[in-house]
Amino acid sequence: MKIKNMILISMFAALSAVGAFIKIPMPFCPITLQILFTTLAGVLLGGRDGALSVGIYVLLGLAGVPVFTGGGGISYILHPTFGFLIGFIIGAYVTGKICHSGEPTMKRLILGSLAGYIPIFLIGTIYDVAITFLYMKSDAAVFTVIFQCLLPLTWDVFLCIFTAFLGKRLIPVIKK
Repeated sequence: MKIKNMILISMFAALSAVGAFIKIPMPFCPITLQILFTTLAGVLLGGRDGALSVGIYVLLGLAGVPVFTGGGGISYILHPTFGFLIGFIIGAYVTGKICHSGEPTMKRLILGSLAGYIPIFLIGTIYDVAITFLYMKSDAAVFTVIFQCLLPLTWDVFLCIFTAFLGKRLIPVIKK
């Protein structure tokens, strides 16, 4: 692996951590900029390196470094939003694979960013529901838990499209 790639992977792991703390408070789940940085990692670094950068971020958090929105540590696995962190890894991989499967046209970058959001949303929502009901034994309605995961959907889709436009401008800079 080239030094340039290692630096970019490390930089996006750090940006993912920063994105966790830039947040808009919401009643159930805060809206953060993690989606921006994890998707941008896939757009700029490709599937493997993008997923690696997000994976390093998640491993740092599980090792105890408080880089997640709610802290860090191995016990974070039992936090309802941990599924979104798993989804970020897979989402960065999917985004990178689609964006780098040919010429990085605007259409391909938007498609890749939006396609990468699907596993984030699905895994995050399923994990949230599972932890809320199986581990936390909540008496909330399933619809309520799913609705709280749907709240940031418009914002996240906007960030995915913004990431594609940002990626279109940054890909030539990264390749130099």
